[in-house]
Amino acid sequence: MYKNLAGRAVLAWAAACFLSPAFSQPQPQQQAPKAPLKIGFVYVTPVTDAGWVRQHEEGRRAVEAALGDKVRTTYVENVAEGADAERVIRDLAQQGNRLIFTPSFGYMEPTLKVAKDFPDVKFESITGYKAATNVATANARYYEGRYLAGIAAGRMTKTNVAGYVAGFPIPEVLQGINAFTLGMRSVNPGAKVHVVWLNEWFDPPKERDAAMALFNQNADVVAFHTGSTAVMSAAQERGKLAIAYHSDMRKIAPDAQIVAVTHQWGGYYTQRAKAVLDGTWKSGSLWGGVKEGMIRVGDFGTKVPKAVQDEVLARQNDIAAGRLQPFRAVAADVRDNDGHVVIAKGAQLGDEQILKMNWLAEGVQGRVGR
Repeated sequence: MYKNLAGRAVLAWAAACFLSPAFSQPQPQQQAPKAPLKIGFVYVTPVTDAGWVRQHEEGRRAVEAALGDKVRTTYVENVAEGADAERVIRDLAQQGNRLIFTPSFGYMEPTLKVAKDFPDVKFESITGYKAATNVATANARYYEGRYLAGIAAGRMTKTNVAGYVAGFPIPEVLQGINAFTLGMRSVNPGAKVHVVWLNEWFDPPKERDAAMALFNQNADVVAFHTGSTAVMSAAQERGKLAIAYHSDMRKIAPDAQIVAVTHQWGGYYTQRAKAVLDGTWKSGSLWGGVKEGMIRVGDFGTKVPKAVQDEVLARQNDIAAGRLQPFRAVAADVRDNDGHVVIAKGAQLGDEQILKMNWLAEGVQGRVGR
């Protein structure tokens, strides 16, 4: 009797179990959380409060803010171009970073070399121009901001002389000097621009000395293409005016800053990280400017009249809309400082010509690299 009762109980229990939803339907398996995408950044100078590297650091932080725990970022600062860069980039790849940004022109070749050994890692060569299957390139049209800054400088100068502290005589720097000069002379035809070459990207004492030398040559406004805030500090010290580059530098030079040409990398970096996450990343080349939101001019100083601010911002809107091209000859031929026509009246330079620029515009006092 007890045996029969026990058997019936077991059958009833089994029937109840196998008829219940828990047993009759397959159970979803819990998946382990997906590991975050590791992203590495390599910086050519220390991270400072303003400048080239600061803007890329702001871009890195923008990626973290936008993507949260989907990503984990890291950076290595003050990495010299050349062998040191290759070692650091290789280390980041070996540490499991699957997306690596290398924002300096001199990182291009080391990036390509490491990329060959890590085909599953995606690399972004910022300011480089050589791509590969797993290496994309990106740069910004800095010259658009330079042209606009030139307009501001042309309106603000009293001596009609501007100074320009330049790093290396590569096309990107020449584009900036020429656009600045063309913008300045568009509103002040007699203006001149004196250039000092440093052959350094980041050397604050040399940057300061160059700015001081330019002030001694009657320049009352300076621009620069180097990595620190030294030129802005020198202008503040001497009671002169200056164009901030890379970042807003009013904290360093509250009385000296006319306007800032700033680089905005957060949108691009976030877009590329998303592409790796969703499997759509492809190598390519982007050269974005005002229209794409990668270059912005603003952050005017207190000495700049509203009429000048409005003029600069209006021209910025014209560039964004395609109505204004800095390297287009509208009213007359554009000549270099040896008198040769480099842009005929009515013509404009194409991207290939801009990227190979090797001349200095009329009004620039100096020679390429000297």
